[in-house]
Amino acid sequence: MENIREESLKKHYEWKGKIEVVSRCQVNDRHDLSLAYTPGVAEPCLEIQRHPEKSFELTRRSNLVAVITDGTAVLGLGDIGPEAGMPVMEGKCALFKEFADVDAFPVCVRSKDLEELVRTIYLISGSFGGINLEDISAPRCFEVEKRLKEICDIPVFHDDQHGTAIVVAAALINALKVVKKSIGEVKVVINGAGSAGCAIGKHLLNVGVKDLTMVDRFGILCRDMEGLNDAHAEMAELTNARLLRGELADAMRGADVFIGVSAPGIVSEEMVRSMNKDAIVFPMANPTPEIMPDAAKRAGARVVGTGRSDFPNQINNVLAFPGIFRGALDCRAKCINEEMKVATSYALAELIPEEELHEENIIAPALDKRVALVVAEAVKRAAYETGVAQI
Repeated sequence: MENIREESLKKHYEWKGKIEVVSRCQVNDRHDLSLAYTPGVAEPCLEIQRHPEKSFELTRRSNLVAVITDGTAVLGLGDIGPEAGMPVMEGKCALFKEFADVDAFPVCVRSKDLEELVRTIYLISGSFGGINLEDISAPRCFEVEKRLKEICDIPVFHDDQHGTAIVVAAALINALKVVKKSIGEVKVVINGAGSAGCAIGKHLLNVGVKDLTMVDRFGILCRDMEGLNDAHAEMAELTNARLLRGELADAMRGADVFIGVSAPGIVSEEMVRSMNKDAIVFPMANPTPEIMPDAAKRAGARVVGTGRSDFPNQINNVLAFPGIFRGALDCRAKCINEEMKVATSYALAELIPEEELHEENIIAPALDKRVALVVAEAVKRAAYETGVAQI
């Protein structure tokens, strides 16, 4: 890990940025200049003035996504500021281009004020075909996304929430096939009720989980708890139908599935042993999981997935967001709705044929070039079916 960090820093000094602007038009003579710029450019300007929707046809807007952060929750580094978040945003933009040929641009906003952040993003939204929110701290991120969805006429997607949820669900769908359990009958525990944990919980309910318990630092979320923020109160109402109380160890006893988006090393082998036979364990804290895969296996877990590339079953957002935006842009979807997210999870799961499923092969590898195209098609189909596609 230290070698990778040192090598990455060295490469960033060499790269001086991971993306650049490349012109799509030639400007070799005066005629070229007149077409690309003045006086010819006045005509597309006037055409867009008459028909604003033609900005998607006459500019690059139809293929351009803003990757936006305020720098308050960058990776596992916390509130390090917008400038310090820029390498992550650039990396995200590079992945958009590499995996789905989506042009993306990093926008790092120097404000922690919710109203100012929402207003800033809304004011620049007319330049883009979609907004990818990134690394904004909870619970503010929930309100930022909610407000932007209400006022923007393009898709707004917080990848830390929904990208994670979509890939977790795909991995779970296939893991359940391996252990021969039904999604509607298993007991699922999520540890970490931040942006990712809450989104995973809601999405798993949408794909058919019935028995879901959420745990945070203060214990199991329960609907009569006092002092919960709005996001936790909502999840407490949606989950824990058995009204469990206690800590993580209490929640995991008799569970079939553990999903961790929390902190390193907080799950013991004894906790895994207390789960039901053929347990599924997804400890996704990075870089150090809640429990290391070998320890989880030793304690009886049948299927283990993490966020790391050096273990089998990497649960990685890059499987979701490039294809989701590719599909949404291609049909000019007004939003990315729940049906599109569910369709993405099932499309990802189906990339692994049932005859190839096993304990160490439940999700496509992050570098699988098929993924974005398959996801984009699933997203488009769901967009047309739900009436949010505009072309």
